[in-house]
Amino acid sequence: MALQKAKDIVSTNPVVVFSKSYCPFCVDVKQLLQQLGASFKAIELDKESDGSDIQAALAEWTGQRTVPNVFIGGKHIGGCDSTMALHKEGKLVPLLTEAGAITKSSV
Repeated sequence: MALQKAKDIVSTNPVVVFSKSYCPFCVDVKQLLQQLGASFKAIELDKESDGSDIQAALAEWTGQRTVPNVFIGGKHIGGCDSTMALHKEGKLVPLLTEAGAITKSSV
């Protein structure tokens, strides 16, 4: 159930951040996406009734148990470090644009 739910969320949103509301790394990633003007869906696992099931399913699916767990255009990007690294390398905005999370005019 949880794995299918996670896959459905990822397939219907250009950018998804599986997050916990109290996690500072999650906050950093969400702030970065906001600063870039990207539209994204944040799933706060600590506020979802099946959050721990979803987190376990994500670990099974991606091999990553920690949050934030970031997906762009249906592809697993990783966590905070890998998202920030993509941004530093200038690769994050093109990924977000390609996924339709950023419109050309907002960049």
